[in-house]
Amino acid sequence: MTLTERFLKYVTFATTSDDTTGLTPSTPGQMIFANYLVEELKSIGLKDAEVDKNGYVMATLPANSDEKIPTLGFIAHLDTAPDMTGKHVQPRIVEKYNGNDILLNAEDAIVLSTEQFPELKLYVGQDLIVTNGRTLLGADDKAGIAEIMTAMDYLVKHPEIKHGKVRVAFTPDEEIGQGPHHFDVEKFGADWAYTMDGGEIGELEYENFNAASAKITFKGRNVHPGYAKHKMLNSMRVAHQFATMLPRHETPEHTENYEGFYHLVGMQGDVESSTLTYIIRDHDRARFESRKAEIQHLVNKINAEFGAGTASVELKDQYYNMREKIEPVMHIIDLAFAAMEAAGVKPQVKPIRGGTDGAQLSFKGLPCPNIFAGGHNFHGRYEFVPIQSMEKATEVILNIVKMVK
Repeated sequence: MTLTERFLKYVTFATTSDDTTGLTPSTPGQMIFANYLVEELKSIGLKDAEVDKNGYVMATLPANSDEKIPTLGFIAHLDTAPDMTGKHVQPRIVEKYNGNDILLNAEDAIVLSTEQFPELKLYVGQDLIVTNGRTLLGADDKAGIAEIMTAMDYLVKHPEIKHGKVRVAFTPDEEIGQGPHHFDVEKFGADWAYTMDGGEIGELEYENFNAASAKITFKGRNVHPGYAKHKMLNSMRVAHQFATMLPRHETPEHTENYEGFYHLVGMQGDVESSTLTYIIRDHDRARFESRKAEIQHLVNKINAEFGAGTASVELKDQYYNMREKIEPVMHIIDLAFAAMEAAGVKPQVKPIRGGTDGAQLSFKGLPCPNIFAGGHNFHGRYEFVPIQSMEKATEVILNIVKMVK
């Protein structure tokens, strides 16, 4: 089976994750896909292929060299994002893309536009896999799975390529932040690993946001509005006041690169009670801690103005910047950099404005930077992936295996 054939098969599995079920994996489709992958891993000749009760797939490509070589790992995730349906995905290949707009769905007049997505112009002459405009595609991260599987298949068929032990893992529920929660680092047994979960060709990432959530609850006091003077306390108005106290330009729509933000992701309420839910993000750990402290400071200010207990906050750290865990082992970044250059790919080292399984795994003792899988516009109907980018990602995996000593 070719790389493209694998990918086209994988996206037919409905593996949308769901953070409301309380299960691992969070949806049954992920376990169905996991079982399929175990059988494929066995069929191509990998050893110890298995899936555990939580949907974590692991397998081994045994070493075929007498030299003492570190054990490498490659990881990708099974699930697709809940932002848009991943059921009944009907991919289409646009061969030798001509640089024009791509009509995804004539009935719904859905167009992948070069004006809205100018990066399309980078792939003129290449073969693009696109959606039918009614689902996401699933290149995040089924492209990564296909690339890892194809690279392992190649290595099994070419024993003349000498290498150390290679471990492979496919994990559930990355899109809802739970991918590493039940990952057994000791069982995996790699010295370090790479997640094949980046975007466009050349991406190499070992920095990500520090992340926290904040849920602020506001208590009000409701009385008849005709007789409310000096008695009513409208929790929604207090919540609005709190929201306006945060820096108005430190939001996702006003920030980029290493700039952090406060992001209001949910609000609900009535006169008696209201809640605001934020996510807090910053690459710099000190600024991250300062942002959390600012939330608490503003809660204290609300209580000073409206009375003790009017506002309360629940702050939860979610994950941290893996850079502090990668910097002591920068040779694994140098290795990936060299592997890309050997494949004719220009490395684009940049911070992730988000999270990654690799961040949590790095803090669990498995250094795990992130390498491109090749896709664009993840989590929506405009997602696409150039076949040539997937081929280059596969070549990068092979180069890393060949180069590690």
